[in-house]
Amino acid sequence: MNAQGRFSLRPAEDADPTASPASFAHRTRPVDPGFVGRAAELRALRDFLIEATAQGAVRVMYGQAGAGKSVLLEATVQAATATGMRVLRCAGIRGSKPPDLSGLLQILWPVLADPHRPPTTAGSLAAVDLDTLTGVLVDGAPAPGGGPSWLSFAALEVLTAVSHAGQPLLVAVDDWDALDEPSRHVLAFVARRTGGHPLALLLASRRPGLDAQAVRELLATAAGNPLALLELPVPAEDALPGMPASSDRLASAMAPGAARLPTATRDLLLVAALHPEGDLPLLLSAASGIDGSAVDFAALDPAERAGLVTFDGMHPCFSHPAMAGAVVHGTDPRRCRAAHAALAAVLAPGSVRMLWHRSQAVEGHDPELAARLEALHGDALEQCEPTTAVRLLRRAADLHPHPADQGRCALRAAQLAQLFGLERMTRAMAHRALGHPLGPLGTLCAKALARPDRTIPADPGSENDPDPTDPSSWPAPIGPAEQENALELARIVAPAVAGDDKRSEALLAFLDAIPDRAHDPRLLHAMATVRPLDRSATVLVGASAHRHLSELSVRDIERLGEAALLAGDPSRALDLFRHAERRRRFHALPDQLPWVLLRQGLAHLAMGNWVQGEHAFRQCAELADGAYGQEHHTAAARLLEHVVRALRTGAPVDLADAHDLSAARRSVRSIDAVLAVGTAWALVESGRTASALPTLSSLLTDPRTRAVALFAVVTFAEAAKAEHASQEALATLDRLERELGPQRPRVVTLRFTVARAVLADDQDARTMYERASSEDLSRWPYLEAPLRLAEGRWLRLRRQFADAQAALRQAAAGFTMLGAEARAPRIAAELRASGDRVDAAAPGAPRPTAARDLLTARELRIAELAARGLSNREIGEQLGLAPRTIGAYLYRIFPRLGVTSRAQLAEALRDVHTP
Repeated sequence: MNAQGRFSLRPAEDADPTASPASFAHRTRPVDPGFVGRAAELRALRDFLIEATAQGAVRVMYGQAGAGKSVLLEATVQAATATGMRVLRCAGIRGSKPPDLSGLLQILWPVLADPHRPPTTAGSLAAVDLDTLTGVLVDGAPAPGGGPSWLSFAALEVLTAVSHAGQPLLVAVDDWDALDEPSRHVLAFVARRTGGHPLALLLASRRPGLDAQAVRELLATAAGNPLALLELPVPAEDALPGMPASSDRLASAMAPGAARLPTATRDLLLVAALHPEGDLPLLLSAASGIDGSAVDFAALDPAERAGLVTFDGMHPCFSHPAMAGAVVHGTDPRRCRAAHAALAAVLAPGSVRMLWHRSQAVEGHDPELAARLEALHGDALEQCEPTTAVRLLRRAADLHPHPADQGRCALRAAQLAQLFGLERMTRAMAHRALGHPLGPLGTLCAKALARPDRTIPADPGSENDPDPTDPSSWPAPIGPAEQENALELARIVAPAVAGDDKRSEALLAFLDAIPDRAHDPRLLHAMATVRPLDRSATVLVGASAHRHLSELSVRDIERLGEAALLAGDPSRALDLFRHAERRRRFHALPDQLPWVLLRQGLAHLAMGNWVQGEHAFRQCAELADGAYGQEHHTAAARLLEHVVRALRTGAPVDLADAHDLSAARRSVRSIDAVLAVGTAWALVESGRTASALPTLSSLLTDPRTRAVALFAVVTFAEAAKAEHASQEALATLDRLERELGPQRPRVVTLRFTVARAVLADDQDARTMYERASSEDLSRWPYLEAPLRLAEGRWLRLRRQFADAQAALRQAAAGFTMLGAEARAPRIAAELRASGDRVDAAAPGAPRPTAARDLLTARELRIAELAARGLSNREIGEQLGLAPRTIGAYLYRIFPRLGVTSRAQLAEALRDVHTP
């Protein structure tokens, strides 16, 4: 059976089984639930009931959906009832959010509603008033004392009193992982205190599914083989020494004759399976070192004849990815350790691979090797091998002899695993770290990592214990190790507290108390996540302080990019995301590119560069589509691609499917705000300003969407000007500027300056246009284009036609470079109204000078490629130039040729090829 489909029973951690009454053992025989293959589980459940009757016990049944948990739980309930136990039970609710304490109410209601309910134990820790308890559970009344402790102790007192009332008690909970969280907290509290009472707790929980990385590894190994898909087990991270995964059935089917191969051939296949990237000379040297017998090239022949491997002249390659595990399945662990040691002896000294193989050959503790592995995990991160880095730390935790060192390595492994989406490893290492001494913030960090997917939540027994999600309860970090844990804790918790004003302020105060780490990318990203506007200046100064990006990890570069984007500087964010993309491509990691490309598209979208944004979203969707675990990136990219298309053409934005929107939120937390702003912006592009104005005004004044809506503040001003609502819009801008304060980023100030110029009346227009024009807008074409358009209209109304035409042509070139096709007809109408009678779009329209005489050779080549429909990025890739440079060229080319859109370029360039 596939390992991920297996079922397991776990005892309570502090269980101490003793002899149970023989009479009860004789009576306790769970009813056969009607399926086969569960004799061991049924026997374990029978023993569990016997143990619970004597001293109390807890069991958790884990299994995937359909593994038989509910049937086994029902069989145990029937057996307990048949032997005279009382049963209280409840079940979680899947597919919806159950009301708080609904699960606990299901369990306690038969007791609370019983007129002959038992009295509480004399002298108990909680003198339980059952009427008060009923009010808390049924009416939602506050618990005495205002904390969770009273309810936990009250539930414990009631259940233990019931268990001592003449019948042992079984509390059975099905779908524990779908139970409401407060009920899980209370029942977890009770579960840890069943000792000494005839009380049994049986919890059935669905085993968390595999994370995306584990599934990708399994699918790659199976390579479409149906038997491999069924039989391949999930690799056990704790299995030592490391071996490729396989099973008895798979090995007998794929490599039935492997055991009969010569010893030298088997040794060669063993080292090839353990080090698949090795070339043949290295593998022969390693195979020779297993037991000292020389292995030569002839050892490969039997494996080739058997069809197990092929040879490309340098590397032996297994005929199927699952073949590596099949041919070495069942190898004695001692020989496997010897193979790892032999590989370590022939690999480059001090390399990641050499130390990894050496660690697999070691039994017991080795502090020197553990320290080297711990130090080396940074090299694996630099080589963009996060899974290897996590495994190095996990193995270092095994090899360290001291609990404090073990806890430190386990916690760091959990932090990295969570960062890179390795969910199973995150949970395992967080639980492991909690079993070792950690600092106060290290403990909180481990709890935060374990908490989201824990089947048994943390013990709520002490109200004084700090809450991992409440920064106001966190202690101040003391020392470098605790500072590191503080930054990791802030990184993990920031998305959860964003939107909660009280906790967000507490997190910012906590981060402000770490001044010597003020420029750490994790700190800046956490600040931008919870308060993108209030801390934008601090975030952007910190992001700009990192001049040498080569000294940063690619993940830190991505953090800085997202922080800059959230803080309102998409240009800086785009530079950082492009650097991260180059690093990802250099290390050939396509699975990690969709996230970067999606953020690049968002930066382009915020800058109004819709051609490049659409290209980035399309690339992201193509890379993520069909890749396991990337569905959320695909959904977000498709939705944003539709928005960009609407912005360019003025077409209505398609309504998002609920399923796609839910998936997209996992990729872009602010996707709802982005879609709302993009939809309103598209209305302005299409000329429907009356419909767009109230929506944009609402988005700008709503604190939840303001950070995103500020990117459209100039568009808001255009809509207000068109609807003769300039005074109301200016009042909105005044209020926003006061709320943002003087420390807002320069790019935000530029947006307000341009927006005020767009809204200016006749009396102040010249002053406002001159003030806006005095700013260097060369890096911000999405601000300069609407400014020139508004100035051109104003000049035309003042009958200054020559100046109006120059400004309008600059606006046309700018909007065309950005891909704003819907604007072209309106700008052309403005040009005609200003007296420009040359229609560049009309075939055969006279031109005073041939295009070849107006453009340089480089400009002419760029214009030809743009006329063929290539994007700025595609042109840049052909010519070896940056997309922004291509945009600057087109910005100069359009006015020279008298065109306002790429569609008109083909006609404008026709004379170049005319003899």
